[in-house]
Amino acid sequence: MNDLRELLRRERTKRGMTQDQAGAAIKVSGSSIGGFESGRMVPMPDTAKTLDDLFGTGDEIQRLSAEAREEAQAPWLRPWTDNERRATLLRWFEHSVIPGLLQTEDYARAILTVGPHTPEQVAEMTASRLARQAATLERPDPPTLAAIIGEPALRYGGPTIMKDQLEHLVDIGHRPTVHLRVIPGDVGLHAGLAGAFVVATLPGGSRLGYLDDQLRGRVVSDVDEVGDLERTWESLSAVALPRDQSRDIMLKVIDEYS
Repeated sequence: MNDLRELLRRERTKRGMTQDQAGAAIKVSGSSIGGFESGRMVPMPDTAKTLDDLFGTGDEIQRLSAEAREEAQAPWLRPWTDNERRATLLRWFEHSVIPGLLQTEDYARAILTVGPHTPEQVAEMTASRLARQAATLERPDPPTLAAIIGEPALRYGGPTIMKDQLEHLVDIGHRPTVHLRVIPGDVGLHAGLAGAFVVATLPGGSRLGYLDDQLRGRVVSDVDEVGDLERTWESLSAVALPRDQSRDIMLKVIDEYS
């Protein structure tokens, strides 16, 4: 992060540019340039490329920005994000929030803001989450992402944020590699109430699980434990609505927010 800040500041001042002038040159605000130089924010991949083009620094800003986003991730999360990027199939269950790989920027920021994080940490973690999405879902051979979401997840949040978030879910749900299903609220008790989880299938067929909690996440590699998660997934699949009916619920909630 220090290397990135120093490089940006050095290249800008070497050209006699103010932060506002540098921002105008790449179509961002001067305060964003200030955020990059102070370390409060990390340039997203397209912004980093534009900065490299502006300053003639090859891919150095892109490389340092990617490293800074990696540094923003908690150490226990790094191994799992590596698995996300390698996975051929991700089966993800969430009861009360939208899965991280499917969150809009505003929703991700709102979720992180209610936690015990400083504004600087929220900015870094939001950038890291968006980078995870791009690295996993926008790669040339994206995994199949099968997500089951509890209906409460569609309703927790401000109207504007949730309307945009649900519209994003409807849109991305049309991709052939993304399968979204909803467990309706009237199902009552079900196995997913014990907590969220993800099961990743990796090249070669090996499988890993991931469990989250208030403090940190845990990667599960024990075959029996992963098998338990897969059986829970099957139980949830049995009560989740089909894709089309799940989309209908999302569209209904969008109308409620309109």
